[in-house]
Amino acid sequence: MKSLFKKILNTTKKAIMGFMLLSVLLVVLMRWVNPLGSMLMIERKIAHWNMTQQRIWKDWDQISDNIKIAVIAAEDQNFSNHWGFDFKAMNRALKHNQNNKKIRGASTITQQVAKNIFLWSSRSWIRKGFESWFTLWIELTWSKQRILEIYLNSVEWDEGVFGIEAASRHYFKVSANQLTPTQASLLAAILPNPRKWSPVNPNSHIQKKAEWIRTQMNNLGGKYYLDKLK
Repeated sequence: MKSLFKKILNTTKKAIMGFMLLSVLLVVLMRWVNPLGSMLMIERKIAHWNMTQQRIWKDWDQISDNIKIAVIAAEDQNFSNHWGFDFKAMNRALKHNQNNKKIRGASTITQQVAKNIFLWSSRSWIRKGFESWFTLWIELTWSKQRILEIYLNSVEWDEGVFGIEAASRHYFKVSANQLTPTQASLLAAILPNPRKWSPVNPNSHIQKKAEWIRTQMNNLGGKYYLDKLK
């Protein structure tokens, strides 16, 4: 019985060490190699096998500064300063969720990249644990520019539409480097629920949020904020 327990324990240790090593190698590799897809894309494909997926990779210099600053303004205004976790935002979300039925998230852009690229989307403490592990290594090995570049190329913007180039063409018939501040703010405004909301037919909530995002873009310093990410 003791020998069986030792075998199980040793196997478990090896599995954990193998996962840790493989995950770190994958993260380090993606510092230079663009991901071919994401776990979110795989998850969506399994759920809707016949759905066509659109995704066209664009490098940092091929993406409009407007959408870069818009998603930061909308999703993670402390992006340039934190190490993957915004504890002040977490505390605000915790207080909000204690008194409101509508749950507010506090995931940083780095955490969203960790989830979209490497993990599954359903909420659980187990996934959050893995997400924290990947977030830590992403922040240690990637630049902030690289994190935002991969985020913009992997985030979902509609059914089967992944990445900013596909979203720009899908909604506005332009390339990602041609997005205006208004278009960028509308795209950023729908990110909490991109399969429900539309930037081309925005309801009053999305219109107000887009206006708020444009104000925040200016308050952050516009494209000059991006100099902090180098």
